[in-house]
Amino acid sequence: MEHIVIIGNGIAGITTARHIRKFSDKKITVISGESEFFFSRTALMYIYMGHMIWENIKPYEDWFWEKNRIELKKAWVQSIDFENRSLQFSSEEAMKYDKLVIATGSLPNKFGWEGEDLKGVQGLVTKQDLELLEENTANCRKAVIIGGGLIGVEMAEMLRTRNIDVTFLVREQAFWRNVLPKQDAELISRHIKSHGVDLRHNTELEKINGDSGGRVSSVQTKDGEEIDCQVVGLSVGVHPNVAFLKECGLEIDKGILVDAFLQTNIPDVYAAGDCVQQREPIGRRKPVEAVWYTGRMMGETLGQTLTGNKMRYNPGHWFNSAKFFDIEYQTYGRVMADPGEKEQHFHWEHRDGTKAITIAYNTENNQFLGINTFGIRMNHMIFDQWLTEERSIEYVLKNLKDANFDPEFYERHEKEIFRSFREGLKVEKAEAVGKED
Repeated sequence: MEHIVIIGNGIAGITTARHIRKFSDKKITVISGESEFFFSRTALMYIYMGHMIWENIKPYEDWFWEKNRIELKKAWVQSIDFENRSLQFSSEEAMKYDKLVIATGSLPNKFGWEGEDLKGVQGLVTKQDLELLEENTANCRKAVIIGGGLIGVEMAEMLRTRNIDVTFLVREQAFWRNVLPKQDAELISRHIKSHGVDLRHNTELEKINGDSGGRVSSVQTKDGEEIDCQVVGLSVGVHPNVAFLKECGLEIDKGILVDAFLQTNIPDVYAAGDCVQQREPIGRRKPVEAVWYTGRMMGETLGQTLTGNKMRYNPGHWFNSAKFFDIEYQTYGRVMADPGEKEQHFHWEHRDGTKAITIAYNTENNQFLGINTFGIRMNHMIFDQWLTEERSIEYVLKNLKDANFDPEFYERHEKEIFRSFREGLKVEKAEAVGKED
């Protein structure tokens, strides 16, 4: 019987395993040294905050794996012999495979800062990171978070629930400004500050200082300010977890290079999830996408290919979601941080500062390009349909209530949203005329 081995039990690896089993009776082994069972990585923060226990974040009961004949092996893969189709574990055991899927995820970035390896300095990606955070914050009074990413805002919320003072250093002029348009980023900055976080914009880390015991004691900014702390959270992005695969014949750039079918340069070896880098760009998407949704879609695609129905990876229109303290964020299509040529943003914000939408559209033909929503839950399938149908911004605004899970909210503010849009168009046209003059 053909043996398919999957390295990594995150969303990409487990989705691959589930879909292989859905369509075949092949032997499946999933390997992970991180945890015995698959868990919801995005829910790690709720364990720390006391809202959940470990059992709550396992989507499947422990009996699920045996019933579905998916063997789970807790081990770290040290190296791979592709020629002999063999995995070598850190325990000195070995395992043979017929086909291999590498779904090893990502790790927090470090940039060679002085002191970045001190005790108390960490990221938050793995189960081990969560356990380390419990240890590091046992007697913590003050923490500093470096970098304005999604992991950073999660860490800030976690630490504040334990009354730990948090100073948040971001180099942009507003939170996540390299991703969000200016008005969206400013809204999130205000919201983060409203939760007692000392958010510092335009501030970069110079170095991390330690005490005589090798533990962090403070950070120093590039402006020369020293900030006392007992914990430093790193939130400056992630990178594919592929270091152990270097110089083994697998083609790697930032991530494992794959073709349209998620196959590597080595026969019968595939890759999925955060560790993947597309050889050929897919539309306007980045070649490496460390996103839960794309990991799931890659797993679904590989499940087809590995059971005889060769399928191209087609992620469709971009979408993502996140949470900034109390504000839920969704994005569909592409809303760039700064509008490109022939592109304009329409922004509407509720007076309470916790709800907003930003829509991107083409100024030549008014085609809807994408939407960011804050504090307003929207229907993914409807926006996906509108993007495919290349609807106009006027059509989207007139029918926005159909995509809103809270239509009463939209009806209360429909006139205000339309008025705001029309006023924005008048300003845009006046500016265009001014430029021509």
